[in-house]
Amino acid sequence: MHKDDVALRKVLALVRSGEATSRAEIARRTSLARSTVGQQVDHLVSCGLVSEDEGSETVRGRPPRVLRISPQAGVIAAADVDGTATHLALSDLTGKVLARETTSIPIEAGPHRALNDLGERIRSLLADHAPDRPLRHVVVGLPAPVTPDGCTVKAPVTLRAATMSGWDGTPVATHLEEVLSAPVTVDNDVNLMALGESCHDDAQGPLLFIKVGAGIGSGVVTAEGTVLRGADGAAGDINHLRIAHDSEVVCACGHTGCLGSVASYRAVLHDLDIPFTEDPLHGSRQLAELTASGDPTTLRRIRRAATHLGEAAALLIQVHNPRTLVLGGLLAQLNDEVLSGVRAAVYDRAAPLFTRKLTITTSTLSDRAGVTGATALALDRVFHDDGLTRLLSHR
Repeated sequence: MHKDDVALRKVLALVRSGEATSRAEIARRTSLARSTVGQQVDHLVSCGLVSEDEGSETVRGRPPRVLRISPQAGVIAAADVDGTATHLALSDLTGKVLARETTSIPIEAGPHRALNDLGERIRSLLADHAPDRPLRHVVVGLPAPVTPDGCTVKAPVTLRAATMSGWDGTPVATHLEEVLSAPVTVDNDVNLMALGESCHDDAQGPLLFIKVGAGIGSGVVTAEGTVLRGADGAAGDINHLRIAHDSEVVCACGHTGCLGSVASYRAVLHDLDIPFTEDPLHGSRQLAELTASGDPTTLRRIRRAATHLGEAAALLIQVHNPRTLVLGGLLAQLNDEVLSGVRAAVYDRAAPLFTRKLTITTSTLSDRAGVTGATALALDRVFHDDGLTRLLSHR
């Protein structure tokens, strides 16, 4: 890399992080000559990536010139796609959210219609909230394993993959890049939820996230902020982890004792004869009402699911040694019965070495965890490596 490129990236990184907001501060922190700093700042300003404006007045009377990422430098789009509700967000390159939307994307209708609908919703957000700003990057989360190049993978038979029928091998990133004329990154939804939770100010890593919905998945973010995706993008797919050895419930995969068949939101609803409908709040309302009334059958079933979740979590905790375990998804949001049951099983099954400093909690971001993680990943892609090269070469 040319030394001028290195200097430019250093200057931009300091401005983006807020560690240096003036030319003089940049020179002090980088030991670059003031003339070099001036050249790099002038280039970034001329590219429209950085703005240099007058700050507040000082005691000496002359207001300082403050450097910051320009709000007009571009926008990023984030999408957390799910069979029940899809969450969208549009942000500028400082991470400031310009617009949010919750919509329905028919993933069960197949990739062609679903991706076209998703592209249309993102274009609509751009037209309404950032018509004159370039779209720099898009990150999409899907409830399926995803390869590094953005193709959906044929997952093992799973309760939550039923809505993804026909998606196997779909080049999602390529399709959306053609529709949106911007770089696209596609990831598993639980990975993005884990990343979103790790962005919280109080979050301590490594962080393990477990989503309990129609199926069960997990995601791990290291202390350095790296998501563990595995060789084929399938890391964390724990739906068929055999956990209930005495269970006679036959899973969709043909085996018994699978975690998803005994502890998922869908499994709990099934056992309580509550229909699993397209309305995600229907089952939640009924479960909440039954729990609040102290219905013993409901409480026993939820506690049993929580125990199985805790047993699975204990295995993952002894593999990854996280500092934080976060529970998310429809079942985890319902009541304290799930959280207390998971905690009890984890502390019973995992060795004290792994639990003495462990925090177990529910999601602080709820249904915004995925789109928050997608936004963080999009910003990372824009300001690093190929994304930064594109950013500096296109005004």
